[in-house]
This record gives sequence, C-alpha cells and structure tokens, in this order.
Amino acid sequence: MSPLGPDRFAALTGVSRETMARLEEYAQLLKRWSGRINLVSRNTLGDLWRRHFLDSAQLLPLIPEKTRRLVDLGSGGGFPGLVLALLGVPGVELIESDRRKAVFLREAARLTNAPVKIVDSRIESAKPHVADVVTARACAPLDKLLPLAQRFIGPNTVCLFLKGEHIADELTAARRDWRMQAARLPSRADPRGVILKLEQVTREPEGGG
Repeated sequence: MSPLGPDRFAALTGVSRETMARLEEYAQLLKRWSGRINLVSRNTLGDLWRRHFLDSAQLLPLIPEKTRRLVDLGSGGGFPGLVLALLGVPGVELIESDRRKAVFLREAARLTNAPVKIVDSRIESAKPHVADVVTARACAPLDKLLPLAQRFIGPNTVCLFLKGEHIADELTAARRDWRMQAARLPSRADPRGVILKLEQVTREPEGGG
C-alpha cells in the first residue's frame, strides 16, 4: 500500500483548505518532535497521513451529531482526539499521563488553535464525568480499557476504540465482566484494523458473567 499524502487525505475526507492548513502544521510539528520523544511509532512516520490522520478522521461519521463532550484516553501524539477537534468535534478532552507528550499536545493545540482541554494525569486520576463519546487508540486491551473508560461512560455514551486484529479475543475477555452492544467496522486506514463501536456499556453485576 503506497503512502498517503495530504492531497489524497483531503480528497478522501473532504476537509476545507483552512482545516488542511492546520492539519499540515500539526503534521510538521509531530515530525519535528518525534526526533526527541516517542509520539508515534517511527516506522509509521513515512505514511503519517494514512496511519495516523486518516485513522483518526475515519471516526468522524460515527460521532453523534449532538455530541458536546468527547474524552480521548491516552492521547499520546493526539490521535484520534486532536484530529477530531480540528475536524470540528466540540468539547474534546485529551487525557495523557506522559508529561512530555502533554507538553507536545499543548504546543500542537496552540499552533493549530485547536479548542481542546488537555489533562496531564493518569486516566484513573482524572475527574469523572459523563462524556457523549469516549475514544482510544492503542491504549490498552479492552478488558483493561473499559474499567478506565467507565468513569466517563453514561447510559448514552458511545465508545469508539481503534483496535487491531486480535479484537475477537479482546471482546471475549471483556464480556466476562461487561455487557455491551458491540459493532466491528473495517478500518479505512489499516487493512488489519477495526473500529470497535460500543454502546450501552455496563459492568456485569457481582457474580454475573
């Protein structure tokens, strides 16, 4: 699969020139900082627009129109949360415990004028509140991720998790302790990837399973 460039990304997503300019500034900053801290895997920098920007942007059509608060867990280099904020999703909160990555996120938000809130703490220490959408990418296996996400999940919360080829095993493990309505959607960015959409997520009652 040949690398995706910004022009092709723009054609696939239909984003405006103004938004593309902000995304390109973000991409250049990411490349500069990646020499100092591990924001994304080094071997993906050559296909940054597919592996990270398109991977994040593909969640946009799945976000409910009435969304006013989105929490991105373990944001790292800003994927998918910062990209979604630049694409117009309101109320995005990026949670990142690595202080160096949090500094990067603040600089990226400043440079691109992204309307995000950055929380530099561990997920389990962040203030609980109900979000409309919870996102995560490469954060933790599902059975470990759901207890972290639980502090932001309400009855109508939609969880959108970017997952890999072992999602069937992750779902099996998670369902021992959790009830959920799950849909697996193919990734537009990675032939081995999956978008896991979860709704009505609740912990099994004590003794259930």
